[in-house]
Amino acid sequence: MPSPTGTTDCDVVIVGTGPAGATAAEVLTAAGWSVIMLEKGRNHLLSLEAPFDPLGHVSNDEIKFLRRHYLGPDPFLEPRTFRRRESDGDRLFTGDVNNLPSTVGGGGFHADGKLPRFREVDFHARSELGPIEGADLVDWPFGYDELEPYYAAAERGVGVAGDHTENPFAAWRADPYPMPPGPDMFCALLTSDAATKLGYHPYRAPTGVNSVVFDGRPACNNCGFCGSFGCPIDAKGDPVAPLRHALRTGRCEIRTESIVHDVVMDSTGRRARGVRYLDADLVEHEVSAKHVILAGGAFETPRLLLRTGLGNPDVVGRNLMFHFQTIVLGVFPYRLHGHRGRSVTHLMDDPIVPDDAALAAARDAGLSYFRGGIVEHGAAGHPVTEGIHLPRGAAHSQMMIESMMRDRMAVFTMQGEDLPVASNRIDLDPHVRDVYGLPAGRVTYSPHRHELACAEHWAPRLESVMREAGADFTFWTTSPPMEGSFADRPGFVAPISRHIIGSARMGTDPSTSVFDPWQRLHGVENIICTDSSVFPTSTGYGPTLTIVALAIRAARALAGLDPLRSSGPAL
Repeated sequence: MPSPTGTTDCDVVIVGTGPAGATAAEVLTAAGWSVIMLEKGRNHLLSLEAPFDPLGHVSNDEIKFLRRHYLGPDPFLEPRTFRRRESDGDRLFTGDVNNLPSTVGGGGFHADGKLPRFREVDFHARSELGPIEGADLVDWPFGYDELEPYYAAAERGVGVAGDHTENPFAAWRADPYPMPPGPDMFCALLTSDAATKLGYHPYRAPTGVNSVVFDGRPACNNCGFCGSFGCPIDAKGDPVAPLRHALRTGRCEIRTESIVHDVVMDSTGRRARGVRYLDADLVEHEVSAKHVILAGGAFETPRLLLRTGLGNPDVVGRNLMFHFQTIVLGVFPYRLHGHRGRSVTHLMDDPIVPDDAALAAARDAGLSYFRGGIVEHGAAGHPVTEGIHLPRGAAHSQMMIESMMRDRMAVFTMQGEDLPVASNRIDLDPHVRDVYGLPAGRVTYSPHRHELACAEHWAPRLESVMREAGADFTFWTTSPPMEGSFADRPGFVAPISRHIIGSARMGTDPSTSVFDPWQRLHGVENIICTDSSVFPTSTGYGPTLTIVALAIRAARALAGLDPLRSSGPAL
């Protein structure tokens, strides 16, 4: 397919600069296409002028990043609303509903970079494991074998450090990781040793954080400000690497503080002519392009589709998934120094592959099976966060010195698989609007009993690992909180996983999906989506590496490039 030409401003306009948009821009500019990227947030990631160096905006500052919405969005200016079910009325909560950064780099900017692949069964769970009542569980329209070479390309492009030999549950792969794993955290080694003694299988987490100099970027210096922060030295590759590669071609332009509010269609209704957006002064502009790529994330993409009336109205926004987090905490009698180094250096997949005990617990809950998610072997946060949660008064300073909630605490986070449920959705709030005058996105979400039963089963097992590691005291909670639990109170009802999945699923049937297997909008010839909106299921793994792999696949198809082929399961 030749590069589009004519009177358009560019070959492709991309909405969003996170991993989904950055990856598409890298592939298309390398193929000779011109790209304009529209980002609704500001730019703190890298200079947009050659040689595209870091801007120096990033610092190890808890208040700036965690309290002042430095990476955006400000929930007072761009609120989201939340309710558990329609019977709750219009909303239960207004504010931060699992917000991801709105900045150049998107959700990849703040992430700590855990980048596992999905397993073979994740692409056909419905046909292999069977249906579950009350869930709209479907197979993906392709399998792992087709995606494997794109996973490999994603790992090389971002720069992933890991050990391909350690995880006994991992899918086959043709190549090792591009980099060896980085240094292990003492806290993670402690809990991993305990897990191994109890028969589990922890392994070094594959991360998009340099362990050695890679792609002209330095190795991580283990400063400790990784998850929820940007990287001051550019050691995190996602999404700075693909954006920098795209900009260096001279064929990519990034426009910041550009709020896309409309997709402009031609008279046939089968092709998009471009998009309209508001700049920082709320002046409207239009970008004309031969193709439109939606990469704003699984919250903003359906919100844009709903505003513009594009996509199957019976499916857009539905089957929203977040990952139901089970969080197990252990307090130790000695210091763990878990706040130093990368946020998470070890994972384990055991809850994803149900053993006899898990299958029995599922049957007791009236389910044929349940699957949890990866368990992150991590630790607590930083001093300001600790100080906020400690009681006030004379003992506060002494408690900060003893640091039971930071330096003596280990944390397991299970990113439990959310089942797709049609009533879990994003729509437009009928009354709340953002600062731009656009209807706020509204989440309606309640976990399926699959997630609840899985948490009830795995939390005590993970507490046992904490006690084996030496914890004096353990407890657990979930996000979102279980109804009636100690954490179930106003302001805490929405999920905090920062994983937003589904909401515009892909499939072969236009009556039950929004995008086709190549991520093209059904019924429209030149709109594709490269973000996690298109995922049919959430699996129990973080979505970012799969977003990047799918974006490479979709963008190469758009550019008319040959599909990537794997050399087969050599490892």
